[in-house]
Amino acid sequence: MPQAPAYAITLTHATLDELRACLDEIRLAPADRGEVALVVRRPAVGVREVLHEGHFVAGEGLAGDTWVQRQSTRTTDGAPHPDMQITLMGTRALRAITPDESRWPLAGDQLIVDLDLTYENLPPGTHLQVGRAVLQVTDQPHTGCAKFIERFGVDAMKWVNSPEGRALNLRGIYAKVVSPGVVRPGDTICKLAI
Repeated sequence: MPQAPAYAITLTHATLDELRACLDEIRLAPADRGEVALVVRRPAVGVREVLHEGHFVAGEGLAGDTWVQRQSTRTTDGAPHPDMQITLMGTRALRAITPDESRWPLAGDQLIVDLDLTYENLPPGTHLQVGRAVLQVTDQPHTGCAKFIERFGVDAMKWVNSPEGRALNLRGIYAKVVSPGVVRPGDTICKLAI
């Protein structure tokens, strides 16, 4: 019986020059009021669920997400870091990295949003109304990892972790839930006056 031919799946990753060419568009992200594009839960290592609605819970993060089970090297006892419950990444940076939106959940962020995520715009302590939930931006740096390189390429990692990438928080930011609520794609995300 003849064997089926073997096919190699080759993904072409964006180059540094292609990524840098997107910076002007990224800088146009809304500062005060944006939109949630995706809500993504990680129910197990390497698994992503794109949700029609996510339930955000104080002290737990996104209900059903594995954050509550993940050990952290940033805590003295290895417990999940309380300031790293939720990650937000910008749609414009992610679109530069991969225009294929079906790959966006691979980034591992629970919220993909169109909003200026720079600390200049959202300093740690800023409260964000996201759907019915309220999140607080924390000071924990969000950087890429080996999985990010595997999924999006070395140049994407270099880009998000470059001085300009860090200034723009291209890899995203961390937040924690301060007021529980439901968040859906299409919901508004906006800064709250404190």
